[in-house]
Amino acid sequence: MGSNITAAEITVGMEAPVLRHTLTRTDLVRYAGASGDFNPMHHDEVKAAAAGQPSVFGHGMLSMGFLGSAITAFVGAGRVVDYSVRFARQTWPGEELITSVVVAGLREEDGRTLVDLDVRLSNADGEEKVVGNATALVD
Repeated sequence: MGSNITAAEITVGMEAPVLRHTLTRTDLVRYAGASGDFNPMHHDEVKAAAAGQPSVFGHGMLSMGFLGSAITAFVGAGRVVDYSVRFARQTWPGEELITSVVVAGLREEDGRTLVDLDVRLSNADGEEKVVGNATALVD
């Protein structure tokens, strides 16, 4: 499958290629700089510990963005028309994050072909971090 998957290539239950990434503290600092989210829970070990956290943890939107990259890699850039998630658990430096994008349905709406996707981000132990849905326009 490529970056411009077509409706003819899609079947319900089809799985997109998996993306994997081991989260690092550098990722957290880089994301903070890019997003402007400098909450100390994401970069200051002392403040995170004082707040009762075992360590600094990843930004939810960083996790959502990584999962969004897997969606876009599957359906192609500019094709996602809806994307919503629930943040289920925190992500921690050193965890391997693994995407899951599964075709849940294919439908016609207003003369357009849409693919509905079940999307998830988990760690290597199978603990779900982000759970959601996306819809993309396909030809």
